[in-house]
Amino acid sequence: MATSRGPILIAGAGIGGLTAALALADKGFEIRIVEKADRLEEAGAGLQLSPNASRVLSGLGLGMDLAARAIAPESVSVMSGPRGVELVRLPLAPGSGDAPYWVIHRADLQAALAARVQSHPAITLRLGSEFAGYTCASDEVVCRIREGETSHEERAAALIGADGIWSNVRRQLLPNASPVFSNLIAWRGTVEQPRPEDASSTVQLWMGSNAHMVTYPVSQGRRTNVVAFSPGGWRESGWSAPAEMVEVQAAFQPPHWSGPARAIIASVRQWRKWALFTLPQSIAWTEGRVALLGDAAHAMLPFAAQGAAMAIEDAAVLAASLADTPNDIPAGLSLYARRRQPRVKRVQNLARSNGRIYHLAGPAAWARDLGMAVLGGRRLLARQSWVYDWRP
Repeated sequence: MATSRGPILIAGAGIGGLTAALALADKGFEIRIVEKADRLEEAGAGLQLSPNASRVLSGLGLGMDLAARAIAPESVSVMSGPRGVELVRLPLAPGSGDAPYWVIHRADLQAALAARVQSHPAITLRLGSEFAGYTCASDEVVCRIREGETSHEERAAALIGADGIWSNVRRQLLPNASPVFSNLIAWRGTVEQPRPEDASSTVQLWMGSNAHMVTYPVSQGRRTNVVAFSPGGWRESGWSAPAEMVEVQAAFQPPHWSGPARAIIASVRQWRKWALFTLPQSIAWTEGRVALLGDAAHAMLPFAAQGAAMAIEDAAVLAASLADTPNDIPAGLSLYARRRQPRVKRVQNLARSNGRIYHLAGPAAWARDLGMAVLGGRRLLARQSWVYDWRP
């Protein structure tokens, strides 16, 4: 379905950009992806792919490949940080039965997407090619691409900014829409497991005073992914930096954190810290033939485990919207934004609400723990059905 005005150009070959390329190519569009990195490699961290995301990826033909790389945990165990005991367990068998809940190393997901992209005849992926700006015309977008010391122009029917929270596309589209530091830090690391066959098949969520922690297996059980969250300032030059063990331990001190929780912290040999930034919900996602996708449009707190899933959903809806209006690209992009924004805002609000709940202390935490135990795992999981049951 490549129009007479040329292909669709995607800036960024992260999870959102690669998924968008596959979804658009599946609808018959010709796609070009430009990525400034010379190689596709993700930082060593895991992510959760709930059924709303795995359903899209399976529909793009990635189901068998990802099933071989991912782990389908049996449950989410909600733990008391101060007491070190389980409060409630949520069973993770998907209610609809047609899509799994996966946990996966981010690099494994990106590798599967990249392999599919590179084998697709309608998609061209160029590494070491940085998007540097664009000029709009009535029937095309002229994009400036920088490769090393040289630059050139490429003409496209549309430009999709899937280039992350520090998006160059958004910087030109919305010069005043800057990421906002949340005053929260994510500490990430992994633990090598000498016996992968004995690895836990459970996601653990540890809740504590003013902080929380999540653990789950990745890399076929060879590693456990650990990510901890706490308030903090940020003085580093970038938004990610190496971290010292003492920094993490300082945020998870007794009596607010029990011995079992602190033992998990101590088991990580190498930590890295991320400043958590968000974007205002009110920003526009599209203008004419230019649109934003994933973190470039709606970077959110990770407290609903839906950051990657929302980018994957974006990709599916973007492709469907452009296919619905094949002769009017601006109308299709506008339709994409209208279809996506209400749901994404609701998920953003859920993530913020979860963060407040996870970090309660004192009597409020006691009431939270009791309420979760009384509700039970199945009813708590049912409250997430509007997230997990989504279909493109």
